[in-house]
Amino acid sequence: MRPQNFIIAFVAGTAIAAGLLFGLNLVGEDPVPVRATVLPAGNELPEFSLLNQDGAAIDRRVFEGQWDLVFFGFTHCPDVCPTTMALLGQVREQLAAQAQDPLPRIVLVSVDPERDTPEAIGKYVDYFGEGNLGITGDLDEIRKLTGELGIYFAKIETDNDNYSVDHSTVVLVFNPQGRFRALFSAPHSVDNFVHDLPLIMAMP
Repeated sequence: MRPQNFIIAFVAGTAIAAGLLFGLNLVGEDPVPVRATVLPAGNELPEFSLLNQDGAAIDRRVFEGQWDLVFFGFTHCPDVCPTTMALLGQVREQLAAQAQDPLPRIVLVSVDPERDTPEAIGKYVDYFGEGNLGITGDLDEIRKLTGELGIYFAKIETDNDNYSVDHSTVVLVFNPQGRFRALFSAPHSVDNFVHDLPLIMAMP
């Protein structure tokens, strides 16, 4: 082979190899959730009997048929609950803007049913967007759900015969089969949800 031809072949081969490596770097590995903890097989929910914001009786089947982002909180919560609900509303807006289909529903389950009537929780969840679900009801029935999911909450007495409720801050993800599929631990970030949720929702 002539020196000129050798050089041409060498340069061409190097360019092809570099192109292949560049392409592989662009493709990389399949994207994976960066913040969410995903359960290998979704956990089945326990039986319970509660109320939605319209006062209608519901059971675990209320979580079937759509993806749900489920947060346990209460309407008198001064900071964590409104902040988290507002963040989840932003997550839905961003997912809608990037044409994510389907969009997850936002669900607030009250850990303060003493004050959170269906009407009260209904007005509260509506403030953070359309199509949200509020759940309240008998305290023992709520504990059936929280106990199986590992959600902590406790009534804390404060001054002037008032009280607050200490509670977990995780956001749970339920799949359309009504099973617990993943969870997001605090601190929460819109970007983490927007990155992870489409990946979780595409999993078999």
